[in-house]
Amino acid sequence: MTAACLLVMLAAAPATASSALEQSFLQPMGPVAEEQYNHLWRVVAITMVVILPVLIGVPLILWRYRYSKPHGDYSPQWEFSKKLEFALWGVPILVVAILASWLWYSTQKLDPYEQIGPEPLQVQAIGLDWKWVFIYPQEGIATVDELAVPVGRPVELTLTTDTVMQSLLIAPLTGQIYAMPGMTTKLNFSANRSGEAEGENTQFNGAGFGRQKFTVRALQPDDYVAWVERGSNGPVLDEATYATLRRQSVLADARVDLGLEKRAEPILMKLAQQDVFDQIVAKYHGRSDGSAWGGMGLPEGSTEGSGQ
Repeated sequence: MTAACLLVMLAAAPATASSALEQSFLQPMGPVAEEQYNHLWRVVAITMVVILPVLIGVPLILWRYRYSKPHGDYSPQWEFSKKLEFALWGVPILVVAILASWLWYSTQKLDPYEQIGPEPLQVQAIGLDWKWVFIYPQEGIATVDELAVPVGRPVELTLTTDTVMQSLLIAPLTGQIYAMPGMTTKLNFSANRSGEAEGENTQFNGAGFGRQKFTVRALQPDDYVAWVERGSNGPVLDEATYATLRRQSVLADARVDLGLEKRAEPILMKLAQQDVFDQIVAKYHGRSDGSAWGGMGLPEGSTEGSGQ
């Protein structure tokens, strides 16, 4: 019964999830999530070798050897069966060996630091309280709580935080990885179809944790070019603007702090300088030029009440 429920849930999940934003690797939008999806089904299939005989065999044994109509020989001196021992020990050992080899294969294939294609799009992510800033150094733009990628092009996402440790997850596209201040981690992925997905921070970091989500848009190349042009016409991300974003606030309140209309809509900006990400990482190592870029220490609260 448990195995049947699991299979039904896995099959039904894509149909019952949000139609607006993809939220699960069961709705893969790229090769990384597809491998995770396939790995899950491989694991389910091989574990059925152990689970199904138990689910089917136990009721059959209870029925066949029931007290009212017993079958079979009564053998009180029986104590060992070589065939049964081989089955009871051999099958689990084989299953564990197969699962271990598949896990090794998938782990190597899904190495988040390994580029999955030539000339990946470089994107830099900064985790704040309670929002994400994405920087496109080659395009000269930045966004708050929106990550757009062109379909068919590899993406290399470099992450850090300018507050406490955080963890980024975009389930329909790639796996989860942690980020810490003064350090960088990487995620490599790509989208093979257009659509919108939900990204989030999965590491609790305070009052606005539940609202630290962002939209991921996989766009056709022409649409991506148009999206970049929109960012080039936005407000400027300079040190003063970043210091405002660094406050503890959710997206809607951050917009008010920047003099924009209060609504949960991503912010597109143009970069005042190309080394914003490097400056933020470097300030935790005492290598930043001049003062600590954007401020240091615990971020102050938003003028709008920290997202309440």
